[in-house]
Amino acid sequence: MDYLTVKLIHQSAVTLSLTGFFVRGAAGLAGARWVQGRAAKTLPHIVDSVLLLSALTLAWTLRATPGNAPWLTAKVIGLVVYVALGVIALRTGRPRSIRAAAWVAALLTALWIVSVAVTKSPFGAFQVITRVTA
Repeated sequence: MDYLTVKLIHQSAVTLSLTGFFVRGAAGLAGARWVQGRAAKTLPHIVDSVLLLSALTLAWTLRATPGNAPWLTAKVIGLVVYVALGVIALRTGRPRSIRAAAWVAALLTALWIVSVAVTKSPFGAFQVITRVTA
């Protein structure tokens, strides 16, 4: 499979994953019951597996490692933060205000991860902001 095809699969999986997280988080905060159903809990794992496999394939193709691509290190750290916040946001049993704050923080983290991918800078959108104001 060529690079552009894998990149398209990766970008599509990112879009599906983030859209799914947004919808599940909003519905969960609104008290929708379907969020606790089997499909709502299984489908994201399938999408995220495709996302991870395509990410690894892209990194392999580019020969990018956290050691030679600081932006990749930033994305991995951001991913860990995003997942942790997502777990807090989607698990019931915590106060709604905590889940809502974690949901918003996870979405902002995801946007930053996307900006790191686009700019190929570990600062992502923050690099662009500092360049504009400098």
